[in-house]
Amino acid sequence: MEDADRANGADSLDRLNKIYLTIISRYKDYIEENESLSVAELPVLVTPKNLAVLKEIDEIKSHFGRFNYDTNFHDASIRAFSFVKKEIEHVTLPIQFWLTPEETLAFRMGDVFDRNVLLCSILVGLGNPSCKIFVIIKNESRKIFVYYELKSSIYLIDLNDDIKKFGTKDEMLVSFNMDEDTTAYEFNDRTYSDIK
Repeated sequence: MEDADRANGADSLDRLNKIYLTIISRYKDYIEENESLSVAELPVLVTPKNLAVLKEIDEIKSHFGRFNYDTNFHDASIRAFSFVKKEIEHVTLPIQFWLTPEETLAFRMGDVFDRNVLLCSILVGLGNPSCKIFVIIKNESRKIFVYYELKSSIYLIDLNDDIKKFGTKDEMLVSFNMDEDTTAYEFNDRTYSDIK
């Protein structure tokens, strides 16, 4: 009997999710219109001082005993990358909708943008204000990364791949093969800049 109840509960949840998806799809244009942010507002998405984000930061720091930025940040950034890549499920939403890092942590899922915003929030909270979200748009395609500067090197984090090290920011930018059809910008909790 319990198996039948469980199956009915799962079926009910599946049907309820389909209703939510139908409602969201019907009001997609309205939601996206009211959900849009101007470029000047993008930095408000990065929240290194949010309590949920601070909890994750403390969890990462706890692996180092007494956390020291100079000696532990790089290893902490690898832990943060691993956490977001493995523990925050990638989902593709049917609409453009911004989740805050707190919401991404609560749901344990988000789209590529949400996951990178969470990662940047954690890295800034770990003490690196140079950390930024880097967005490249070309031919309807959008790629999103996080990068930071540390000890005269640039570390580019790709949640779909790995962490790459560059000698300079210019070297990193050249690796993207940007041309006149490319738009690129970067931001964190304090700044927004157009790159191309």
